[in-house]
Amino acid sequence: MEKLIRPSGNYRKLLSYQKTEVIYEITYYFCQNYLQKGDRTVDQMIQAARSGKQNIIEGCAASATSAKTEIKLINVAKASLQELLEDYIDYLRTRGHQQWKEGSAEWEAMRKIGKEHNDANFFMNLCETRSPETIANMTIILIYQADYLLFKQLERLEKDFVENGGFSERMARVRKEKRGF
Repeated sequence: MEKLIRPSGNYRKLLSYQKTEVIYEITYYFCQNYLQKGDRTVDQMIQAARSGKQNIIEGCAASATSAKTEIKLINVAKASLQELLEDYIDYLRTRGHQQWKEGSAEWEAMRKIGKEHNDANFFMNLCETRSPETIANMTIILIYQADYLLFKQLERLEKDFVENGGFSERMARVRKEKRGF
């Protein structure tokens, strides 16, 4: 018999969550060390980074009974990271720093590191020896990677919903099975 309540996903195993956890930690460090206290941008950047991470957690928790809520929250996580991306781009631009060009040696090296590591401690060790310009560029690339992972997660959630339906449809199937229809 089909189960009505699906087990919620283990968000800690999701690469998208691991990547957003790294982004949050870097952003917190970056804001505390390179932006002025009292600057409204500090709170906005930290909240956007936190929202990226926390909405994945909430979406996974909601997945047991609501595909719609899960999809919506994963998309909110994605949108929060887009907001954060713009803050890092603005930081570089307003301070006359260079944003790494896609395909440049720095870009490709960081893409490779980002693909190989999802451990916040690894990246925090890098941050301690890098300039704010480099940290901002590193984070931009990590945000692009997280955005891609969230996009793929949304595609999988869509496919699963189309193939298996949502909670209401599961309720109807379980009820029919119970009655022998």
